Amino acid sequence: MKKDKRKQQPDLPAQIAKALRDAILSGELTADDRLPSESDLAETFEVSRPTVREALKRLAAQSLIRTERGAFGGAFVRRLSYPEAQSLHATTSTLLLSINEVSFEVACEARYAMEKSCTALAAERRSSDDLAAMRAEIHRQGQPGLSDEAFCASDVALHRALVDAAGNPILSYQLAGAVEAMQPLMNMITFSARSREQIVLLHTRLTDAIEAQDPLAADLILTELERYTLELGRKFIDARNMAV
Repeated sequence: MKKDKRKQQPDLPAQIAKALRDAILSGELTADDRLPSESDLAETFEVSRPTVREALKRLAAQSLIRTERGAFGGAFVRRLSYPEAQSLHATTSTLLLSINEVSFEVACEARYAMEKSCTALAAERRSSDDLAAMRAEIHRQGQPGLSDEAFCASDVALHRALVDAAGNPILSYQLAGAVEAMQPLMNMITFSARSREQIVLLHTRLTDAIEAQDPLAADLILTELERYTLELGRKFIDARNMAV
């Protein structure tokens, strides 16, 4: 039986992209550094310029490089901001949860465990702007004409404000995936059954605890939210399974 030679061909653009990505991650290439020209890279890797061009497209898709036109243009190592990284992380986490069918319980456990990891810092460092952002979402959630989708979006915004109150951009980045990807998943399952009044009350108590710089109280309230969310989720899943 003849083997399909196409399956044996190496993915040269992927190999080149990996070599350049490794150089960026190791610090050999740093933010705003200009990469060698396409012709120089083609000579270095002993490939054609279209192959190099495909490798650079893959790096650009990963937000690792940017390209500029003109006499002083070329490909440069991109200086990625924390907000951009958070957005990419949240998108990837959302896809990961959707494609791999992560269970509701696992998502809920991870999301609250990670959020609790920043409550002590949030209670210590919260600013008046952080508290104002949380209370603005609480006020929004109490509006009688608010749609389910808007309520869920406000829920996410409040918890993001809590995370950001920790004043640690690395924590905010890591938790962006948990709050912005996992919370919508949980909201989608539970929003039709939950009591908005109870959620608003818990959110108010949580914000009061952060304002009072009481991380223990904040953790206990997050535990109540987790327990309530799990209860609603299990009821929803049980009812759906019985209907099948």
